[in-house]
Amino acid sequence: MEQTYQYAWIIPFVPLPVPMLIGVGLLLFPTATKNLRRMWAFPSILLLSIVMIFSMNLSIQQINSSCIYQYVWSWTINNDFSLEFGYLIDPLTSIMSILITTVGIMVLIYSDNYMAHDQGYLRFFAYMSFFSTSMLGLVTSSNLIQIYIFWELVGMCSYLLIGFWFTRPIAANACQKAFVTNRVGDFGLLLGILGFYWITGSFEFRDLFEILNNLIYNNKVNSSFVTLCAALLFTGAVAKSAQFPLHVWLPDAMEGPTPISALIHAATMVAAGIFLVARLLPLFIVIPYIMNLISFIGIITVLLGATLALAQKDIKRGLAYSTMSQLGYMMLALGMGSYRSALFHLITHAYSKALLFLGSGSIIHSMETIVGYSPDKSQNMVLMGGLTKHVPITQISFLLGTISLCGIPPLACFWSKDEILNDTWLYSPIFAIIAWTTAGLTAFYMFRIYLLTFEGHLNVHFQNYSGKQNTPFYSISLWGKGGSKRINKNFRLLNLLKMNNSQSSSFFSKKTYRSDKNVRNRVGPFITIVHFENKKDYSYPYESDNTMLFPLLVLGIFTLFVGSLGIPFNQELDILTKWLTPSINLLHQKLNDSIDSYEFWKDAIFSVSIAYFGIFIASFLYKPIYSSFQNFDLINLFVKTSPKRSLWDKILNGLYNWSYNRAYIDAFYTTSLTGAVRGLTQLTHCFDRQVIDGITNGVGVISFFVGEGIKYVGGGRISSYLFFYLSCVSIFLLALYFPVF
Repeated sequence: MEQTYQYAWIIPFVPLPVPMLIGVGLLLFPTATKNLRRMWAFPSILLLSIVMIFSMNLSIQQINSSCIYQYVWSWTINNDFSLEFGYLIDPLTSIMSILITTVGIMVLIYSDNYMAHDQGYLRFFAYMSFFSTSMLGLVTSSNLIQIYIFWELVGMCSYLLIGFWFTRPIAANACQKAFVTNRVGDFGLLLGILGFYWITGSFEFRDLFEILNNLIYNNKVNSSFVTLCAALLFTGAVAKSAQFPLHVWLPDAMEGPTPISALIHAATMVAAGIFLVARLLPLFIVIPYIMNLISFIGIITVLLGATLALAQKDIKRGLAYSTMSQLGYMMLALGMGSYRSALFHLITHAYSKALLFLGSGSIIHSMETIVGYSPDKSQNMVLMGGLTKHVPITQISFLLGTISLCGIPPLACFWSKDEILNDTWLYSPIFAIIAWTTAGLTAFYMFRIYLLTFEGHLNVHFQNYSGKQNTPFYSISLWGKGGSKRINKNFRLLNLLKMNNSQSSSFFSKKTYRSDKNVRNRVGPFITIVHFENKKDYSYPYESDNTMLFPLLVLGIFTLFVGSLGIPFNQELDILTKWLTPSINLLHQKLNDSIDSYEFWKDAIFSVSIAYFGIFIASFLYKPIYSSFQNFDLINLFVKTSPKRSLWDKILNGLYNWSYNRAYIDAFYTTSLTGAVRGLTQLTHCFDRQVIDGITNGVGVISFFVGEGIKYVGGGRISSYLFFYLSCVSIFLLALYFPVF
């Protein structure tokens, strides 16, 4: 066992040969490397599989022996300063390594087909392998300096992958936004690291924790300064894990390829902030103000992410806000000191959300097969519907991920989220109410995404395989099939909708809706119709290839069974607690005793009921129910609004606009921060031109005129010089001897 740990240093470096060989091949043999580009997927998957097997072996040994292994060596020594590098293998490291490798392998297999026709195929796999190296180096780091180095490498890879399609201005802007936002957090992280080195004189975790605990216990350190340094460290985690208020980069990061969203924006990179807080929890736990700050930021992020996901039309952005909300749950759990529940939810959410993102990629891939569909339209849920019969495997896997994220037993996220929800009651009733309300919102917006995407009737202006055209309308309705009668009613409804000039929008209001360039002319909550003036031929969407479906099936199995790692009412089945025993002991926390199964299920009834209520509301609003209204006047239902409901409509429209426009936080940052910076630069530019350059130019002009004036004084006559000299001497003597003058 000792020998196995000694070779653990190779974990970060195993995937590194792939980007190095791709770079050398493109430099020396560009034509051959590009012609053989598909072969590079195999070594990428193979090397990451080796790391996965090695990490699993380490995890099994940790579960059996409950040990922590650390090895360091000195890199530079100068007087009292010593910088050491090394690696740390503990339960947190092994958990993150398994997540990175298992999800990474599935994403690489998926990407081989998804990116097959992209010109940047080689560049994509080089970036992905280098990202795996950086992330594995981050989770195995044994000190803060080492973490910061790999932290920046992970940020660089994120920048490159978000802006992978850099020729698209929106993708270029998204990667710049992510880069700038994360630099704010990273600068705070660097200041925090330097501050704690000033306090303790060490970067090593174990030394840092012990020295700081002794200083605080003996009251030999300024508590305000310690709190400030800890808050700066936490700023890095806030930015990387998209916590409020540095969350604004995550939805825009969806402009990168979908496999990127599945790997780094759902399962690994955004989890780096959670990893950092979990790694430094022995430090934070002795500073009560920081623990309160962590839980406060977590609960705000939980609620904000869920509410912003309610009205999103882009399927990937909806999932991104869901990721933000679930990361808030993990941060909340860490702030409450619930180390086990936070890491448990990190595991279950990683597989469920990776499944959802890869499923969304399969949906987008299928929708792009429709002639005339742009990338923007292929991600718009409003332009989807009725995909169940076209992509059944994707539909089943997406449904599994949706049910899991809603917290429905026995899927993975139920076990972890329910544990966090129960812990909130012991911490704060207010936080508990918010967390449980958000659980209902999660079920609502996730089933909204599912129903808008897969249910209903896809009635695109298709040209089917026999060459017979169906209808000149693109009508995606949640009311089900309506035949020719429905089309006639749609003509009438469309005309009335065009006559209504309302600018409001709501997800279940009875008014018409304002649309943007990526959405149809009018978007209503249930029925939306657009007439295509330029008729084109369309083909039906179809299921993705087997290499894209295989990762969905594997992640679906993980989603079904990974929750069984932490069943709390049976100590023999609670593998997670055995796994985390060394870390829990390091926090000086008592291991949770096994609870009675009856008590567990009794507590779970409430959370499951809230989830089912959210699902019911989503089904009521978005489920195909057209047959129930065949004899009902749809025009009165959707166009007319009674005076009694005008205030209610305004409230709903305001909520919808608030959610759809991202709570106006991006607009606020643009106005206050970007505008302020631009104003400051203009003021600085004006000061430089008018004052600095003015002084310099003024000195030159004055020198010129003085020189010109003196030129005429010097006439060359000695008598004039003597007269001027004697006059000056006389004035000086008079002033010296007669002060009155």
